[in-house]
Amino acid sequence: MKIPYFDAHCDTLSRMTYLPGAHLERHTGQWDLEKLSRFDGPKAQIFAAFYDSALPGAARAAERQMAVFRRECERNQDRAAPCTNAVQAEQAFADGKLAAFLSVEGAELLNCAVEKLDWAYAQGVRFVNLTWNHANALSGSHCDEPERGLSGQGRTFVRHMEQLGILPDASHLSDAGFWDLAECTNGPIIASHSNSRSVFFHTRNLTDEQFTAIIKKNGIVGLNCYAAFLGEGSVTMDDLRRHLDHFLALGGEKTVALGGDWDGCDRLLAGFAGNWSWLDFYEYLLRANYSEDLLQDLYFNNLMRTVRAVCTI
Repeated sequence: MKIPYFDAHCDTLSRMTYLPGAHLERHTGQWDLEKLSRFDGPKAQIFAAFYDSALPGAARAAERQMAVFRRECERNQDRAAPCTNAVQAEQAFADGKLAAFLSVEGAELLNCAVEKLDWAYAQGVRFVNLTWNHANALSGSHCDEPERGLSGQGRTFVRHMEQLGILPDASHLSDAGFWDLAECTNGPIIASHSNSRSVFFHTRNLTDEQFTAIIKKNGIVGLNCYAAFLGEGSVTMDDLRRHLDHFLALGGEKTVALGGDWDGCDRLLAGFAGNWSWLDFYEYLLRANYSEDLLQDLYFNNLMRTVRAVCTI
């Protein structure tokens, strides 16, 4: 079988925006379009507009990074196509191109306002994390006001996301916010880059109950390659596999996906250097007798199914 690639989260847009000379096709970070060509199946990536709102310049961060997204897709138009829906993605695959989707990591970049959400949707955004690490007007985060769930404004924001066809992303959200999100949404929710709290305790990781709730909502959870979320000390593919196995034991064969957190990690698991390292993990799992059908779901089918269900325009 051909090896596909669909990863739910990278912070490469931020790197390309603020690091001179960084481009989609080749740069010194963890995401590289040229090295992605090692995958011989269809390829897709969700690119997050991300900026620490506590720093100067946050007001225009989303606008600047979306402009970079358009610039880089144009610069690499023979290899990458900006997409907002499954039909466009399928065309990109047929043309041998990367299907490039947009997300926003932290709704504070949209002023937590439905009017700015409408603007983001018009720019092509189809995924939004309600928070990053800072609490905002919508909710607490996993590490800032973690006891606070969705506000009334947060519930209104989420309902508008569903009306537009934007997938809510629970990674970084407080536990209270997660359960409010699960209660007030009708469609799928995702946790684009989160691991298992039962395997390794970290508030950024999901509890078993949260993962099971995402299964019930036909959502997606992307495995995160940040070493600090995988285990203590030097972590390896064995540690990443333990998170995968735990999710599978909970019934997550159609839920677990990839969410590398590329260019958002200062320390990856041992042996991983960037998005192309998912190929090493695929081969590692094959040697461990994981079925090709399972790996095709993990690497592509599960996330693509959710995109087909929600991203229709």
